[in-house]
Formats: sequence, C-alpha cells, structure tokens
Amino acid sequence: MNMRIQPVGSFAAGLLFGMGLMFGGMLDPERIIGFLSFAGTWDPTLAFVMGGAIPVHALGRFLLRGRAVLCSDAQPQTAPRKVDARLVLGSMLFGAGWGLSGYCPGPMIVALSAGPWLALAPFIALLAGLALPLLFGRAPRPSA
Repeated sequence: MNMRIQPVGSFAAGLLFGMGLMFGGMLDPERIIGFLSFAGTWDPTLAFVMGGAIPVHALGRFLLRGRAVLCSDAQPQTAPRKVDARLVLGSMLFGAGWGLSGYCPGPMIVALSAGPWLALAPFIALLAGLALPLLFGRAPRPSA
C-alpha cells in the first residue's frame, strides 16, 4: 500500500485535538483520577468532553465518508477481532497506568508541550512500555 501522509492535515488535526484537550481541562490529571474514582469526589468532566466529542466525530465521519482525509491511497484499518491474553493484559496495563497517573497518551503529550513537568515521569514510563515488546521480540506485526 502506498501511503502518503498529508502533513498539513495531520498537523491541523493534531493541533485541533490538543486544543480540545486543553480547553476541555483534560491536561489536569486530577480530573481524570476524579472521573475514575467512584469512592471519592467523582468528577464528570471527562464524560462531558467525550459526550461532546462523539457527535462531532460522528458528523465528521458522515460528511467525509469514503474520502481519505489525512492519508491518501490508504484503506481504512479495522481492529483485529481476536481477543487474546496479550490484548487483555495490555488493556489492563494501559488502564492501570492511566488510572495511576491520570494521563493517557494524548493529554500526556499535550501536557508536556504546555510545560507541566508532572507529565514527564508518566511519559518516560510510556516510552519504556512501548520499548518492552521491541526488546523481547514481541512487537506487533504490520498487517498486510
């Protein structure tokens, strides 16, 4: 497959995503931890951000259906339907890291660019977690 990345569209989408995270208050890990904590003071901010993003995304998908927006000559990718131990373990590790740090990868990178050094340790841990499969020869294989 010949995939050509459209840098202007990719940059604009990333900038828009980052600004949405910033204006939605998703750079504050306390909000995320507050959303995931039902025992303490529950913070519904994340639910409102997602609730606002889903209809906008659905409308965009509807209006741009059948078009390659950020990548030309690219076929839509579908997730594998096989649920195995690696998927379950990876999901559990991702959720634990998200819940403990209050950052998932998108907001973490935006928070780093905005200056909070609190995101540096989780970012280093994210990089280490991404490197582990490469070190142990268990990196995902690209789909054909």
